[in-house]
Amino acid sequence: MTPWYSTTEVEKKWYVVDASGKVLGRLATEVACIIRGKRKPEYSPNADTGDFVVVINADKVIVTGKRAELKVYKHHSGYPGGLKEKMYGDLIKTKPEFVIEHAVKGMLPKTRLGKKIFHHLKVYRGSEHPHSAQKPELISI
Repeated sequence: MTPWYSTTEVEKKWYVVDASGKVLGRLATEVACIIRGKRKPEYSPNADTGDFVVVINADKVIVTGKRAELKVYKHHSGYPGGLKEKMYGDLIKTKPEFVIEHAVKGMLPKTRLGKKIFHHLKVYRGSEHPHSAQKPELISI
C-alpha cells in the first residue's frame, strides 16, 4: 500500500538558486520541480509537499539563440484592441523578476494547488534577499 503523507508532516526547506548565467527554461524547470516537491519521496500530486525557492540575480538570466530579440510576452485586457505586447529585451531590463516568475508559473499545474505553490517562489533582481532568517541552502542547477 502506498504511504499517505499529510502536508503538515512534510518538512519544508528553503533553497537559494543563483540565476546568473543560467538558461531561463532550464532554470525554470528545476525550480518548478523543487517547489512542487517532485524531488522528495513524500511527493503526491494532490498535496503541497514542495519547498521554498529564492532565486537571486534574476537580471543575469540568459536565453539561447535569437530569443532575446524575438521573444514576446503578450496579455489581453479583454477590451477590443487591448492586446499588450512586451519584448524580452525590454522586460529583462525593467522587470527581470516577471520573466522568471512567468516561466515557472507556466510549468505549474493550472489549479488551486498550482496557485498556492507558486507563492513558494521568491525572485529578486540582485544578490540580496530578505529570507536569511530561514537559513536557505544554496543549490546549484
